Amino acid sequence: MTYHGSILKKGGALLLAGTVVTAAWGGTALPTAFAATSAAPSNQTSTAPALAGKAPVNAASFVQAMEETAALAGVPFTMDQLSGATISRKDAALALHQWLQLDAAPQSFKDVPDRSEYASAVGALNAAGLMKGYTDSLFLPNAVLTASDVSILKDRIYNYIKPFVLEEATIMDMQTAMTQGKLTSKELVQQYLDRIAKYDDQGVSINAVLNLNPDALKIAEQLDEERAAQGPRGQLHGIPILVKDNFDTKDMPTTAGCICLKDSIPAHDAEQVKKLKAAGAIILGKTNLHEFAFGITTSSSLGGQTLNPYALDHYPGGSSGGTGAAIAANFAAAGMGTDTGGSIRIPSSFNSLVGIRPTIGLSSREGIIPLALTQDVGGPMARTVSDAAIMLDATVGYDKKDTATAYAVGKIPSSYTDFLDINGLKGARIGVAPELIPSTKAEEKAVADVINAAVEELKSLGATAVPISIPNFAEINKYPSLSGYEFKFQLNDYLDSLGDKAPYHSLSEIIASGQFDKTQEQAMKARDARDTLETSEYKDIVLKRTQITRDSLLKVMADNHLDAIIYPTSTQAAGVIGKGQTSGANNRLSPFSGFPSITVPAGFTTDGLPVGMEFLGRAFDEGTLIKLAYSYEQGTHHRQAPKLTP
Repeated sequence: MTYHGSILKKGGALLLAGTVVTAAWGGTALPTAFAATSAAPSNQTSTAPALAGKAPVNAASFVQAMEETAALAGVPFTMDQLSGATISRKDAALALHQWLQLDAAPQSFKDVPDRSEYASAVGALNAAGLMKGYTDSLFLPNAVLTASDVSILKDRIYNYIKPFVLEEATIMDMQTAMTQGKLTSKELVQQYLDRIAKYDDQGVSINAVLNLNPDALKIAEQLDEERAAQGPRGQLHGIPILVKDNFDTKDMPTTAGCICLKDSIPAHDAEQVKKLKAAGAIILGKTNLHEFAFGITTSSSLGGQTLNPYALDHYPGGSSGGTGAAIAANFAAAGMGTDTGGSIRIPSSFNSLVGIRPTIGLSSREGIIPLALTQDVGGPMARTVSDAAIMLDATVGYDKKDTATAYAVGKIPSSYTDFLDINGLKGARIGVAPELIPSTKAEEKAVADVINAAVEELKSLGATAVPISIPNFAEINKYPSLSGYEFKFQLNDYLDSLGDKAPYHSLSEIIASGQFDKTQEQAMKARDARDTLETSEYKDIVLKRTQITRDSLLKVMADNHLDAIIYPTSTQAAGVIGKGQTSGANNRLSPFSGFPSITVPAGFTTDGLPVGMEFLGRAFDEGTLIKLAYSYEQGTHHRQAPKLTP
């Protein structure tokens, strides 16, 4: 096997001559004993591991360590015989270069002559992130390797040579594998297609994916060629993504799960889809949803009932339940959902995922079949906070076709991945409101137990849990969602935007056709009966509900100096199919205020059902929420893949 040079960050330290310096996030954590920057006085016995780590190693021990690393990774090992009581850094570099067959790379160390026999080895190892210099300009080729150095080398090289494993791979895992030549985008797409065929179309039959992109493999091949010719566009280059089937896609039908739109192919991509494609992402397919995003159980006339991969007789949440189940079951790297009341966060909670509902105006809603634009957003659903942050980076920004995005101008950071701070909870003040963690019913107690344990975890990770009460919470919850008011008018506008290709031109025509989920007939007729939005009732909701929710949240956060408020995303876990599903009212706080929220896995009930904890913050403060959620995720690692789709 040949390993191509990598410039991606690997491991958790820089390999130096007698000094180990901690590097940026993104790698495997190293033992504390090897992270010492200097030796302590010899009379301090607690430093013995660090001092032992500075002992030189002989050549035989070095070769044995590398052979063990190869065996652990399951890859071939060949290295020229080395001998001696010590081994220099230049000799180690030559031996590693010969074994790994790294691509040549230039080196710029002042103490490594360009014509020396080891110059190309040093350059290749440095470029691959396996063996760095003492400083940016000094490699110290004659310095001897210590036990600490070899331990770090083993960690670095193992992560570099280990085979790519699709299940639970992160976006950066995929990028690293492609950079190292272990994987192509075309191979990645095929692996996901194979999993969809195995687990979605047959076997456990999750029933999460509605349509697959027939050109996905061709697009992947083109992106592979582009990568080879000029490098990747960014972190999403060649990465397969699934999107909820209410995002317009010009190369696949956009149906909202309704038979009435089964052949409707829009002329243009939704703005967020367009941004994903521009970033190099591959839209692998479209996922099932609760028809027209009306509910939280994900059943549609076109796609039927989607199942929860953690318990096939339970709901996956909704309305983005197809995306939730698919990403949980590793059918794509990440996905997109929409959220009007809880439709990103509830399925993320029920599928042990991270879901971000961004501030209204951070991302464009243009090209998304609307439910209620006063509350609608589109956002990422992923297995990790870092993947969700990468997806958010690609999809935010101003769009002249969605006026709300003008509010975000000047409020978007250079990258949300800059907030991935493992220590982000240290010193944070987190509001905890008892009224948001009900436990009267058995179903609620199962979730409350997980969340109460999560609060203790937050404290153990350095946060202060501040008891609060949400002002006017009862009054806020008296207000309804605006989906019952706006849907008819905004759907009609969407159908009109399809032009002559629109299969129907109004909600009235769809109802008359009978081509929809009959369980939603009364809800659709009630919405169709509204004649106008020019009513005092509607205007009062838009103005007063928004104001009281925002003012109440901002006041309690200011009074208590809070960074965020936490609560269970859903007060009940996934329900049994056929017996109904409730989620509580917590998820209203974000859409009613327009403020952002992020749900992150908090653990599982005693019945093995995932539970999500939601962080709510101030407008356009997604960075802080990502920092807090990432720190919690990395401190707990609650995410587990479903055993039914190994």
